[in-house]
Amino acid sequence: MKRGSKSGDTNVVESAALVLDGRTRRLNLKQLLPFMGPAFIASIAYIDPGNFATNIQGGAEFGYTLLWVVVASNLMAMLLQTLSAKLGIASGTNLAEHCRNQFPRPVVWVMWGVMEVVSMATDLAEFLGAALGFYLLFGIPLWAAAVLTAIITLLILALEAYGFRPLEAVITGMVGVIAVCYLIETWLVRPDWAQVAWHAVVPQFAGRESVFLATGILGATVMPHVIFLHSSLTQARIVTLDAERRQRLYRFEILDVAIAMGVAGLINAAMLIMAASSFYRAGLTHIASIEEAYRTLEPLLGSAARTVFAVSLLASGLASASVGTMAGQVIMQGFLHRQIPIWVRRLVTMLPSLVVVGMGMDPTRTLVVSQVVLSFGLPFAIVPLILFTRRRDLMGELVNTAFTTILASVVTVLIVILNGYLLYETLKGN
Repeated sequence: MKRGSKSGDTNVVESAALVLDGRTRRLNLKQLLPFMGPAFIASIAYIDPGNFATNIQGGAEFGYTLLWVVVASNLMAMLLQTLSAKLGIASGTNLAEHCRNQFPRPVVWVMWGVMEVVSMATDLAEFLGAALGFYLLFGIPLWAAAVLTAIITLLILALEAYGFRPLEAVITGMVGVIAVCYLIETWLVRPDWAQVAWHAVVPQFAGRESVFLATGILGATVMPHVIFLHSSLTQARIVTLDAERRQRLYRFEILDVAIAMGVAGLINAAMLIMAASSFYRAGLTHIASIEEAYRTLEPLLGSAARTVFAVSLLASGLASASVGTMAGQVIMQGFLHRQIPIWVRRLVTMLPSLVVVGMGMDPTRTLVVSQVVLSFGLPFAIVPLILFTRRRDLMGELVNTAFTTILASVVTVLIVILNGYLLYETLKGN
């Protein structure tokens, strides 16, 4: 994707250069804004409809007990997204391109096939979420809502023709809509803040089912496709020619990740808190689908709560469908390194979602299947990311420290084990 080529982008790059060159006396919000954006695009994958499903089920069934899982998952996601952003800044090459350049050809083809399926599964969950949002708000049939989602997604992605800034602004705006919706929801449910604070930091389980659901929350939070995407978003957004400026740019990107992923983490926590403070408190512990949650909110909290919930789901679905499609085209272009028309790259990612929705498959069951596919694809993103970011010949002065590599490796092993457990239990039908 071409970056920095439009007038708005040029202003951003020039403003960033002033800061990186040390030509500003004191940093303020206006001077930080040029560096904000890539992580906000990546963060939408962490508040997609899959997160709605797992967080709502977790809160309804176990109250605040699994809130610490949301916090831990978000911290893991912050680490991995920081490494992905750093790879693009340090090398000027994204993760998919590195895989193509560094691995044997048969491995590259297998990885591309797996990640292509992952991208399609991701879009499936996100298209379903947006379609459900349209259905719940306006009564539009799911298949027509899916087509409408595809059209809006293409229109959002068409903003790339005007540079990176308009697309970043739209996605960030949708993150803001979701955040405001859950701020309203949290105010309406009046949670027990003492319990919230306790369960946010104290690890606890409540039986085997809670372990399984905790694994589902983790699986819905750490997303493989956006690990590939983030390295693409930073690889040529602001180009730096020397080590000192790259290190400064990386520090600003850490701030971008901290703010964007922090907001995403708070939204995820708010989803679980809302379910715990409404459904669990009312004894409705078997809310297992987004539709049930929507229908149940009105008698508990009133029609405003139900509408706000549906608006947040629609914004999440539209934004995450756009980001998922964008990730799909980055993966295809990076692994294949061929000039494929952009409409073909986007259509390949979107078409399976439209087919599945058109066949009338059960939305909740389809969401579960898509999460299983994502669980299978995680190692294909995380392991190469660590392998590349620990290599000085690729990363230069931004190479991982030994501590970072060890920490990322521990996180990777934990994620792979837990997702393997999720995969096993789901395939068993538990």
